[in-house]
Amino acid sequence: MNQVLSQTLIEFQPISLVEMGMADLMERSDLKFAITLNDLILILPQLSNYYRILEISKKRNFNYDTLYYDTPDHLLYKMHHNGKMNRYKVRRRTYVDSNISFLEAKIKNNKGVTNKVRIKSENDVDFSDESISTFLTEHLYVDCSNLIPSININYDRIALVNNSVIERVTIDTNLSFSIESSSAIYENLVIIEVKSDGKTPSKIRTLLRDMNFKAISISKYCAGMYLLKQNEKRNNFKPQVLKINKLIS
Repeated sequence: MNQVLSQTLIEFQPISLVEMGMADLMERSDLKFAITLNDLILILPQLSNYYRILEISKKRNFNYDTLYYDTPDHLLYKMHHNGKMNRYKVRRRTYVDSNISFLEAKIKNNKGVTNKVRIKSENDVDFSDESISTFLTEHLYVDCSNLIPSININYDRIALVNNSVIERVTIDTNLSFSIESSSAIYENLVIIEVKSDGKTPSKIRTLLRDMNFKAISISKYCAGMYLLKQNEKRNNFKPQVLKINKLIS
């Protein structure tokens, strides 16, 4: 981890995983922002009086390995690209530091509200398993019986919770994307996601606004597909990816 970033994180008061569960916000409104690592180092000291940082076994920055699944014709990706109001993601998220994995279904409805559900999973997901097929059928209103691995995304995550425990912020750095033999790395890119009820005043949103950063509407999954699956439909994501590339160049 960047030494300056590591030193900056020490200034935050810690919050435990149990306490953070109070702000789990499985149903929420999300805002995403793309900034550089240097911008993050400028912002973080201004947040330490307003947020606590997740700490587990004295660690404050955690490695995530996420494998996204899609149909062979990339139906879930195309739903995002085509702007479908109700759309889904299916992924296996592994918390590398603890070697714990979950199969997650992420649903965004036509009101812009995101709902995430998950079950404990092995590292290799067997979609023929009855418990997994039942789980997906209960939550997804599209046929996901033929899911296959689509793209792998790895990153480091810092998690903050505001002092009133009603807003959660994730900060992802060191993003890398891979599909089979193709890969891309965004070392200087930081993705910030602010998760709340959409009504709570937010110190980090205020800071980002004052620095002229605007929310972006592209997910890490769709950005990775844009970068590495160039034979897929991608024009609707082009403006956002070009903004990101210009930002970190």
